[in-house]
Amino acid sequence: MKQRLAAIVAFVQGLKVVRVVQQYTTQRGPILAGGLSYQAIFAVFAGLWVSFSVAGIVVQSTPELRDALFATINQSVPGLISDGDSEGAIDRETLLSTGALTWTGIVALAGLLFTALGWLASGRDAVRTMFKLPPDSLNFFLMKLKDLGLALGFGVTLLVSAGVSLGSTAALSWVFETLGMSDRSAEAAVTARVVGLLIAFVIDCVTLGVFYRIVASVKIPLRQLIPGAVLGGAALGLLKALGSVLLGGATANPLLAGFAVIIGLLIWFNLVCQVILVFATWIAVGLQDRGIVLDTPPGAVKPYRKPLGRPRLRRML
Repeated sequence: MKQRLAAIVAFVQGLKVVRVVQQYTTQRGPILAGGLSYQAIFAVFAGLWVSFSVAGIVVQSTPELRDALFATINQSVPGLISDGDSEGAIDRETLLSTGALTWTGIVALAGLLFTALGWLASGRDAVRTMFKLPPDSLNFFLMKLKDLGLALGFGVTLLVSAGVSLGSTAALSWVFETLGMSDRSAEAAVTARVVGLLIAFVIDCVTLGVFYRIVASVKIPLRQLIPGAVLGGAALGLLKALGSVLLGGATANPLLAGFAVIIGLLIWFNLVCQVILVFATWIAVGLQDRGIVLDTPPGAVKPYRKPLGRPRLRRML
């Protein structure tokens, strides 16, 4: 009986999911995710303020792009911007009335640089911690320039995703019109929803891959990076699909009514940061199983990697 119980325990402990959870907790993943979520709130608020200060005229002149951008932002961060029907942390009319870049905008820009670059730096260290790697040794100023470029790139990605969403909606309307179907039918609504989720899924996968490999400067082989990014993208998609349900239950306490929006954002960012670090750990454990060494001390020799056999492959899966 004891031998059988020991065999069951050994089997469970050998599962990849269990080993990922163990390494994630050992490397202080939940604490690191909490710190990242706290920084993310300030970075998002400053980023929106500066973005609409700079590009507000362009957004206001194109109502379709404006609505698609707001929908994309609220899909990524539920409850961030009010849409008239639901409460949000930021009123969309107030955001659209943001003027050109003034002294207030310049101060916000400084806050954006401080918080966004700080979040990227913290995210880099957190991901590298999941891989049991030391901090990146890149020159400080070069690293900040790199982070600045990446922050701008993420902002452009958000705008591009809104444009893609707008273009896909127009393309679907044309297809339905060609087929003689109403774009307000149930089939059209389901198709548009599925297409929107697929676009968001692809963008999430690419963003995670860029975050792991470029932001965190971890030279992950593509054969291991792609499955981990795909799983992480699927988890983020599930969070987005269940976002209102998750946040609604977490903020239902009447004592939290006055702070429900902010608390909801904190919970949301914590969940997203947890997903980012959990699937970084998933990739790290997979690399360890294959004997792939990402970083070695100066003068050290990387160990020989044996070919992956079928029994070992079955154990990892």
